[in-house]
Amino acid sequence: MTEATESLLAKLDELEARFEQIEQQISDPAIATDSVRLIALAKERGKLKSLVGKYREYKSVVSQIADAEQIAADASTEEDLRALALEEIEQLENKRDSLFEKMQDTLVMADDMNIGSVIMEIRAGTGGDEAALFARDLYNMYVKYADSRKWKVEQLGFSTTEKAGFREVIFSIKGEQAWSELGYEGGGHRVQRVPETESQGRVHTSAATVAVLPEPEELEIEIGPDDVVEHVSRSSGPGGQNVNKVSSAIKLEHIPTGITVSMQDEKSQHKNRAKAWRVLRSRIYEHFESEKRAQRDSQRNAMIGSGDRSQKIRTYNYPQNRVTDHRINLSLYSLDKIMAGDLGDIIAALKDHDKQQRIENL
Repeated sequence: MTEATESLLAKLDELEARFEQIEQQISDPAIATDSVRLIALAKERGKLKSLVGKYREYKSVVSQIADAEQIAADASTEEDLRALALEEIEQLENKRDSLFEKMQDTLVMADDMNIGSVIMEIRAGTGGDEAALFARDLYNMYVKYADSRKWKVEQLGFSTTEKAGFREVIFSIKGEQAWSELGYEGGGHRVQRVPETESQGRVHTSAATVAVLPEPEELEIEIGPDDVVEHVSRSSGPGGQNVNKVSSAIKLEHIPTGITVSMQDEKSQHKNRAKAWRVLRSRIYEHFESEKRAQRDSQRNAMIGSGDRSQKIRTYNYPQNRVTDHRINLSLYSLDKIMAGDLGDIIAALKDHDKQQRIENL
């Protein structure tokens, strides 16, 4: 048994013990009356249930293999019975290896797979109007991918240009495993193509930045009521008679981190406040999670990239119909399909690379 296997099995022993502890706590009458504690325990139990179930099945198969090996090794065992035992060992070993691989995948990717909602922010970078048009194209790409996965997309805020590009667009995507698939999209995206405004036919390079924030449920993050200052003002820009007459624009400022969120797209102050709080919670959550990740694993950034908006992660080359992801040196000559929302191959490659790195760093 390798050191990595021993390490993983030891971790699974810990998780099984924690699962049993949670089940005891849930049945405790004192905890049954504490709804907040009970919900938190039930959620943790739900996350562990599948993995612990597989581990218990794995241990049962290992025990069955040991019994069959004992029968096969017994000199007094009849040949027919020994042959059956050897055949059973082969089948059980395949089952054991399959269960081990599934447990390994679940263990290293479980936290990501359990987050089913993200907030994405796309901003135009260098390149003027062409960068804003590229930001719009990226937004459309993600919306089409979400549609193909039957995820729900909700626009939270946007700022457009005269040529129908996006200076900035903020939106949420909800669906099973949304974070585990879209979490790799954070960073700098670069496009090489002939802009609509270019009369000479020259290829220009423009950029946009993407941030992907896991959207936590309210129970997962506590924000003190005194930690946030709210500013209310009148909206600016297009919007009809309501603009500049009603104080509907909301700005939230989180004092401990300095994170601010402004929202003014809705005519209703209540709706702007609700949207601003969703974005604020996600940004604060990501702020503290990134600190935890840095403390827990200084090698994380080298695995798949930090998701930092300043880091160039991908180039979209239109003349060559090529998309290159620089983190894993992957080039796909299917730019047209990718921009139409067919991101499956590139996301699968990123997930596989990340999984292998996480396994090596267990």
